[in-house]
Amino acid sequence: QVQLVESGGGLVQAGGSLRLSCAASGRTFTNYVMGWFRQAPGKEREFVSGISWNGRLRTYFADYADSVKGRFTISRDNAKNTVYLQMNSLKVEDTAVYYCAAGPATIITRDLHEYDYWGQGTQVTVSS
Repeated sequence: QVQLVESGGGLVQAGGSLRLSCAASGRTFTNYVMGWFRQAPGKEREFVSGISWNGRLRTYFADYADSVKGRFTISRDNAKNTVYLQMNSLKVEDTAVYYCAAGPATIITRDLHEYDYWGQGTQVTVSS
């Protein structure tokens, strides 16, 4: 049974930091694109960041939404089947439920429909 389990959410003041983790189990996701999405109340789920591993080039590729570029950093540890999202300089507008997702695409996609597996989400609340 495939599972993605997020952790690390919580309440933080504006300007603070949080680190989200997503532990995957049930299969190896080395060749999967791993993504973070978020959904604020009353809004659609939106792409935050994605990361892929190119085994031939032995390098990672990452993509970020403009709203988080320069503040968030995505990383992954393939040996641990885990992906992380370091969030710095948090803003009130970053408040949302954050979801981890995995998809079989060979390149990073921002389309949530391209992701087959989803975690249950973790709440991030940024206070002013």
